[in-house]
Amino acid sequence: MSTTEAVERESEPQSDDRWESVRDMPPSAKLVAKILDYEDTLTQSQIAEESLLPPRTVRYALSRLEDEGAVDSRFSFSDARKRLYTLNI
Repeated sequence: MSTTEAVERESEPQSDDRWESVRDMPPSAKLVAKILDYEDTLTQSQIAEESLLPPRTVRYALSRLEDEGAVDSRFSFSDARKRLYTLNI
């Protein structure tokens, strides 16, 4: 690779920049983020079902993602006891 190729690669916008906030998180948080990327909006139980992770692990992953601002949550209109999670990156 020549120097000009290296400079061109550095100047190109990276498509993975939106994942920067998730990159240093635990694997469970990365998996939850990727599932939300594919599925758009899910409840915590739906995420646990899709990921095959225990509900407690999903809760921990969602709290980590929310702390970083990578996930938005809102109450479900159909069932106010549930929250809906959406990827925010």
